[in-house]
Amino acid sequence: MNERNAGFEIKAEQRQSWISIAMVWAGGMICVPCLMVGGVLSSGGLSISQMVASILIGYGLICAYMICIGMQACDTGLPVAVMAEGALGKQGARYIISLLLAIACIGWFGIQSATCGSAFASMLASMLGMDAPGAPMTAVCSIVWGVIMLVTACAGFKGLKWLNYIAVPLLVIVCLYGIIAGLISHDGGAAIAAYAPEQSAGLVFGISMTVASFALGGVISADYCRFAKSRADVVKSSIIGVIPAGLFMLLTGAIMSIVTGQYDISAILASLGVPVIGLLALVLATWTTNVTNAYSGGLALSNLLGYDESKFKITTGIAGAAGTLLAAFGLLNVFQGFLSLMSALIPPLAGVLIANYWIICGGRRENFRQRPGFSGPGVIAFMAGALVACITGGTFASFPGLVQVFPFLNIPFFVGPVNGIVVSLVIYVVISKLLPEK
Repeated sequence: MNERNAGFEIKAEQRQSWISIAMVWAGGMICVPCLMVGGVLSSGGLSISQMVASILIGYGLICAYMICIGMQACDTGLPVAVMAEGALGKQGARYIISLLLAIACIGWFGIQSATCGSAFASMLASMLGMDAPGAPMTAVCSIVWGVIMLVTACAGFKGLKWLNYIAVPLLVIVCLYGIIAGLISHDGGAAIAAYAPEQSAGLVFGISMTVASFALGGVISADYCRFAKSRADVVKSSIIGVIPAGLFMLLTGAIMSIVTGQYDISAILASLGVPVIGLLALVLATWTTNVTNAYSGGLALSNLLGYDESKFKITTGIAGAAGTLLAAFGLLNVFQGFLSLMSALIPPLAGVLIANYWIICGGRRENFRQRPGFSGPGVIAFMAGALVACITGGTFASFPGLVQVFPFLNIPFFVGPVNGIVVSLVIYVVISKLLPEK
């Protein structure tokens, strides 16, 4: 079936059960970055109750827009890149979505390469009798593993799916072991009981970080939810697939961070006395996930630059090389800033998509159509929503010099990603009503 020419329509026999789709989301949540986000929550001084509330509210918000986008995909049978042509126009969807995917995938590739390199460096240091690996060793290991992941992404390595079947359950076991080891050997029970941070970054910070951890997944949920049999299946698969697994992984990362006092997951596992097999599980889980980041980033760059799929190996190489260099230069140290950027740029896209289908088209498949070129209302609304999300979500706070010159670029208010969604949605509806297309 030529999906490009056939509109990506899904046939009845291609529809999947909600359980199978939920398992896709659960598998995506059981990963190293979720552990790191949990560590960021504890490093922000949030109490246990604030963390739980942040996670539930954050993933609840994601599930809300994820369900709206997913139900549209279920109705139309379209993936998000094609579905977005209704709100942004064919060219607008191509450039905006491809750019966002490229930024997200290259950034995640760099972060996960750095995580993998740090874990591997910790193993080497332990074998060599060193207390801790130095920065040069960590940088070299990050580059080596970045190259290995990149080569497997470009050349293809079918055995990776089998590694994934091993790595994901193994990572869950290692997480459980880490919690138990922390509670027993590090007097973790007392540490958690005594955990009462003097200063907290607040519930809004926690919600923003949680949203950022799966912001991209919520928007591209259409790519999977289009296989759902009904709108009800979209709701069930989204809520059950995301929230329980996300709550478990983020709280696990937070608890281990409270016990050890840091959120670098490789350092946490090493300090908890997790054997080599634990860090190996971390390496394998990161490897299998990161190949997808490189591949998706390469395809996004191909689409952005106007290349056909035959060029994807070149663009995958560019994406992976950029991510590897970012890893070597310490991208892991600005992990929190990267999450803030993703939480600002991606959710406003959901606002535009929801406004177009559920308000302008009345949630009816027969009213939906794809537009050519750039659609002014969609592009303007998205850019405005992203800007508001950056200003109110503290994204520009990472650039003190810029904020000093332009203080209006940092006005904290409510939750930046949510503000971005609301603004993009409202502006799209207003412009579409005032300037209806002929």
